[in-house]
Amino acid sequence: MNYDSYKELAIEQEGRILTITINRPEAKNAINKGLHEEFSRIFYDVDADENVDVVVLSGSGGAFCAGGDLNWLLDMHGNAAETSIGIKRDRKIQNSILDLEKPIIAKVDGPAIGLGCSLALFCDFVYASEHSVFADPHVSIGLVAGDGGAVMWPQLIGYARARKYLLTGEAISAVEAADIGLITEAVPVGELDEKVSKMAKRLSRGASHSIKWTKAAINAGLKVTANAVIDRAAAFENVSQLLDDHRIALEAFQRKEKPKFTGR
Repeated sequence: MNYDSYKELAIEQEGRILTITINRPEAKNAINKGLHEEFSRIFYDVDADENVDVVVLSGSGGAFCAGGDLNWLLDMHGNAAETSIGIKRDRKIQNSILDLEKPIIAKVDGPAIGLGCSLALFCDFVYASEHSVFADPHVSIGLVAGDGGAVMWPQLIGYARARKYLLTGEAISAVEAADIGLITEAVPVGELDEKVSKMAKRLSRGASHSIKWTKAAINAGLKVTANAVIDRAAAFENVSQLLDDHRIALEAFQRKEKPKFTGR
């Protein structure tokens, strides 16, 4: 498989392990238009790559992913055609990860926010350094949690806890996230690389078909739930991207101020 078309994602392979690194360190790996488009197809390409059995997803420069790039979100605001393209890509991202039978390990060092958080939580294993944080603050910028949070948080930690985080946008530390089952494990930062490497190598040495098909069986029920949620969440997010509250929040965050929502 030729991955030369990917510019925002750095892709390396060692043996049958493919490492995908979000590579915008100057922006804490925030998702811009280019990254969003690449994520909408990368896991389909990995699925077709017969030389890969295990995937590691990470971020560069001391962050996993800071969520959507504010400038990109502002550029899209009010443009129904552009927001609908973005929503379509969100759905592709979610479905392509759920459909990928090869195990995916998220290596999180630093913030995993918004879509970055969803990308991590959709993975099969999530190992994070102890200083990392997870949050889905869509509501904080006047958006519906349409890129996966409404799917995964309730499945991982239950509806009561998920409501607390999704309806407030509150962040959770990696240590607490591990304690309540949101992620696999929180480890000291100096041990993160070794922890992920050991699991990736263990999986790559295993019975690949058995591992893949077991993952597929696990995800079968999840996909039923996900498909019931994704379309509605995506539609609501698309509408919320056109509202004044979304613009107000983005502009306030650019000024490092607290947004004053109007309900419009």
